[in-house]
Amino acid sequence: MSEQLIEHVTPDSLTELLQGAGYRVNRTEQNGIVQLLSASQGIGYAVRFGNPAAGEGGYVDFTYSCALRVQGELPAGLAELWNASRRFARLSVQGEFLVMEMDVVVAAGVSANYLRGNLELWDRLLQEFIVYLRDYSQQAARLSTAPAANEAVAGTEEAAL
Repeated sequence: MSEQLIEHVTPDSLTELLQGAGYRVNRTEQNGIVQLLSASQGIGYAVRFGNPAAGEGGYVDFTYSCALRVQGELPAGLAELWNASRRFARLSVQGEFLVMEMDVVVAAGVSANYLRGNLELWDRLLQEFIVYLRDYSQQAARLSTAPAANEAVAGTEEAAL
């Protein structure tokens, strides 16, 4: 017997999915728009619903979204390098926020395992995102101090001559 395909999701069905995977979930509603708030590894994210399912009362797609407030200037090319080197989730700069998003489409019918797999993928991408930001900022710091260090070394070599 085959598993029943899921052709739409609801805030309740995604809450069950997240809680079943061990995540806490808070449901919020603003101006009639429902979203779910959760976190992984201490990083908060939202689940936003997309296109309504025809006559079903649910949605045929949703987006995992993590917005981090930027303090100071973002290095040029940060989002573009992520997008060129990663699949599945995209990075963008929206005002003072750096936003990572991943869309999930269920319109044609998917299994519960597909939804769990996308949640696991999102969790992994969140972890990679934090490592990417840490590595990128450390590399940028090294590059900004390298010219000063080279000048100091060059000055020492000239003094030794």
